[in-house]
Amino acid sequence: MLHKGKLHAALQLKKGQFGLYDGTFSEQLTEYRTALETLHTRFPSSTHMERVLPPEENNMAASARPTIEFDRWLASVDTTTSREVPIIPFGREFANHEQARSWAECIEGITTLAVDGSQLQPWRDASIPVALVQVGFFANPHMRGMPYTKDVHLEVLAPEEIMEESKAEGKDPDSYPYSDMQVTLRRYMLEIETLCTQMEQFAHARRAGDPAYSPVVFFDGSLVVSFALTMPSPYRERYIAAAVSLLRTSEEQRVPLIGYIDTSYARDIITMLRRLDIASPHPTLRDTKRIHDALLWKGRLNWGDRTPAMICARGDILEGYGEYREQVAFCYLQTGVGQSPARLEFPRWLLEEGILEPVMDVVRAEVIAGGNGYPYAIETADAVSVISMQDRAEFYAEFQGFVERQGLKFMVSRKAASKSRRR
Repeated sequence: MLHKGKLHAALQLKKGQFGLYDGTFSEQLTEYRTALETLHTRFPSSTHMERVLPPEENNMAASARPTIEFDRWLASVDTTTSREVPIIPFGREFANHEQARSWAECIEGITTLAVDGSQLQPWRDASIPVALVQVGFFANPHMRGMPYTKDVHLEVLAPEEIMEESKAEGKDPDSYPYSDMQVTLRRYMLEIETLCTQMEQFAHARRAGDPAYSPVVFFDGSLVVSFALTMPSPYRERYIAAAVSLLRTSEEQRVPLIGYIDTSYARDIITMLRRLDIASPHPTLRDTKRIHDALLWKGRLNWGDRTPAMICARGDILEGYGEYREQVAFCYLQTGVGQSPARLEFPRWLLEEGILEPVMDVVRAEVIAGGNGYPYAIETADAVSVISMQDRAEFYAEFQGFVERQGLKFMVSRKAASKSRRR
């Protein structure tokens, strides 16, 4: 039980530290916002920016690089204005949700598909280790007479499939030999495999003249697997290979792909601004890890507005992407009121073929359908895939019964049995 009196006293002890953090945070955010707003006064084109940004092979990676959209924004800026935030306006306003839903009918005839996954980690209290991964997918053709599809792919993972593979040094030889990382990786790979299979099927149907020929595919997460950077081998390589396969399939099948990150802490623009500042005669920006990209635009975008697309050029995990190293682009899209914009990542070919803005309209329409600032397709895939506490209990009971019917010995730890009786 939380003792509120002691909590209040403990918070009072740290009051000064919280105040100091807030003050320096606000100062740094103002500095970086100013640097963003004055970009057009210092760099009249992306070519000028590229001359200053470090090259790909430099250890101080640019983290973000401008695209043709950035040049178009620069060309639209009033050069007499001292400050200008990079924005591509949506250009529409809705008086109510009914108007918004009416506009969202532009999605008719475009199939949207999303996947999401859930998992049960290795059951440490059981004498026979077992884990479960489940990936749900939702496909909506948005066409009269054509039903939507909800389904799941489910895999039970046996002991040898969840055995630790890490080659990390210093691992405790007496530690539990079955890996949570194996289960998480398998769930991720199953999500990617499901998306790739669906994209290939869409492309085949399109070539065959199927009316549902214009899909947009959603992935709930980043297309840049920076989270795998600190993972030991072979996990890191497998995440990279899966992400590259997703990008390659989208490009080869010409199926638009959107990686949707609702709350992003990416710092690609922040790092780029810092790199540009370091190269200036009088640097002013302090290095910081407190500020992230989305904060630069928070409160400055109307609903549906977005930022110009940029190329993700991080110098870490993307080195393993090979020919797809600079093939992930991104922008920030305002999908809710009073919130930071969401980060959208997508293959570079969408930008090069001039179809990014129509795809952005599909994202906007899905957000309107969701009703709470989140794409409906991803929400539905999550609902299909989720494993509840009741599901967890039913799975373990079913597994125990299955094992015993096979004539195998099965035991649960005394601690787990005690918890089960008490709860």
